[in-house]
Amino acid sequence: MSPSTNSPTAARMFSDLVEIRADGTTRLPENVHPMADLLEMDTEQVLQQFKQSQQRDFSQVIGELEDPANPLHRLLFDLRDIAARQSGNPFPDNRLFTPGALEALFLELHDHVMDHPVWRHPFFVRVFEGRFDGEQLGRFARHYFNQIKNTRQCVALALGRFSGVMALPYGVLNERISELTQIVLSQLVADEYGVGSHAVEDYPSMGSLFASTTHIVMYRQLFEGLDIPFEQQDVPLLHGVADNVLTQRLVAGNAAFSPLEALASVGLGMEWGVPEFFSLLLGGMIRFAKDNDVALNRRHLHVFIAHVRYDVLHAIAVMLVTSFFAREPRDIAAIKNATNALMAARYGMMNDLHRHVFGEPCAALDESGLADHYRLQDRRIEVELRRARAQVAEGTVERGDAYRAKQETPFPFLPGV
Repeated sequence: MSPSTNSPTAARMFSDLVEIRADGTTRLPENVHPMADLLEMDTEQVLQQFKQSQQRDFSQVIGELEDPANPLHRLLFDLRDIAARQSGNPFPDNRLFTPGALEALFLELHDHVMDHPVWRHPFFVRVFEGRFDGEQLGRFARHYFNQIKNTRQCVALALGRFSGVMALPYGVLNERISELTQIVLSQLVADEYGVGSHAVEDYPSMGSLFASTTHIVMYRQLFEGLDIPFEQQDVPLLHGVADNVLTQRLVAGNAAFSPLEALASVGLGMEWGVPEFFSLLLGGMIRFAKDNDVALNRRHLHVFIAHVRYDVLHAIAVMLVTSFFAREPRDIAAIKNATNALMAARYGMMNDLHRHVFGEPCAALDESGLADHYRLQDRRIEVELRRARAQVAEGTVERGDAYRAKQETPFPFLPGV
C-alpha cells in the first residue's frame, strides 16, 4: 500500500518511470528496470552489478543443465549418447559434459568482453549522469537510430552461415548441431522483428504482420516523446556509426570470417554488453526527463527497457551454442579476436557520437593504454572494412565521398601485425 502523503516516507511518481521519495532518492518500478536504485548508483556500480548478475544467471543455467529432469539436459545428453556410438565423434568431449568446464569458459569470455573500455566510454558516463540538454538528446536519438536499424540484420547474416553444407566434425549430429544454433539465432531475429508463431491459426493477418512491433517501431516511440516528426527521424550515418554497422555485418556475414567468429560477433560481442550500456542510456534519459520536467514515459523508452530485460537471456542462449564450436585454444582466441573487432568499432562509434552530440573529441581507443589482449591479431577486418566503405550508396553516409575514400580505421592491432 502506498504511504500517506503526510508520511515522512511519502513518494510521488514522475510519469510512470520513476518514484521520487520524500528524501529526494529515487526508485524505478520493476517493469522499468530490475535495479530499483539505478539512479542512485554511479556508472561503475551499474556495470559491476550487471556483470555479477549475468554470471549468477549463467551459473543457474549450468545448474539446470546438470539436472537429469531438465529438458535441455535430456536433449543434450541424448545427443551425446548418439555421438558416443560413432567412433571418433568428438561431441561427447564437449565442455557441456565436463562439470565446471562450460562455466569456466563463460567466465573467461565474459570477463574478456565486460572488462573492455567501451562500456565505460565517456559518452555513456555523461549520458547516465544526465549532463545533456534536449537538443543533444534529439541529436543522439537520431544518429543512434542508425545503429538500431542495422544491427538486427547481422543476426540474420550469421544465421545464414549455419547450413547443411558447412564443415562440422560431429558426423551424424552435424545437421542437428547446426539446427540448434539456427534456432537460437532465429529467436534473436524474431525478437528484433516482433514476429513469431508456430500454429497456423495464430499466424497474423497481412495487416498485423506488417504492423509488427519491431525494435525500430519501438525506437520511433522515443521520437514521439521528443516531438521529432517522422520525416526528421532518418538521417545519413555518421562515419563512426557506419564503421560500426559495417564491422558487425562483415564479421557476421563475410567469408573472410568463420562461422564461429560470426556467432561470437552477434552473440558475445553484440549481446553481452547491451543490458549494461542500455541501462546507462535509460537511466540518463529518465534522470533528464525528471530533472527537466520532460514528458517522457515508459512507452517512449520501451526499446531501452526491453533490451535490458531480454538480452541477458539471449546472451546465455548464444553462449550455449557457441560452446558447440569452441573446441580448441585457437577457437577461444578466434572468439576473443572477433569480439575485440566489434568492441573497437563500437568505441569508434561512441567517439563519433560524442563529437557530434557534445562538440568535444574523445581519445581513440588505441590512445587509452589499451591492454594487448584487446588488440587485434590480424588485419582482415581492416581490409574488408575499406572495401565495404567504398561500396556505400550515395546519400546513406554523411560526406559520402570522403567516407568511401577513408583509409583510417578504428582498430588497434598487436605490434608487428
